[in-house]
Amino acid sequence: MTVTLERETRTAPAAGWHRVCALDELEPAWGEAAFIDGLQLALFRLASGEVYAVAQQDPATLANVMARGIIGSRGSSPTIASPLHKEVYDLRTGECFTKPELRLASYATRIVDGFIEVEL
Repeated sequence: MTVTLERETRTAPAAGWHRVCALDELEPAWGEAAFIDGLQLALFRLASGEVYAVAQQDPATLANVMARGIIGSRGSSPTIASPLHKEVYDLRTGECFTKPELRLASYATRIVDGFIEVEL
């Protein structure tokens, strides 16, 4: 599959699981950016040990900043707030709690032999 972006042609990321980094390289409650097969993602490791992956691009501003967002929760939902305008997104689904018309792409994660893998 090929995606065309403003006179530039790029190959879409390969589908399937991609090894990103060792679990212990992610600090709990702190985001890190990752570049996986041409796609920018933000990874978060919560104090509970859960790991989430979402798009690095803020849906409201299109800036690649989500790894610097603020981790929190809404009820039982783990959240990330954009560092720019503070829109709050569910880390599991990408749903925006503060502006329902926005959505943050989210990706499945798993831990295999101590390494984080993300499914694209």
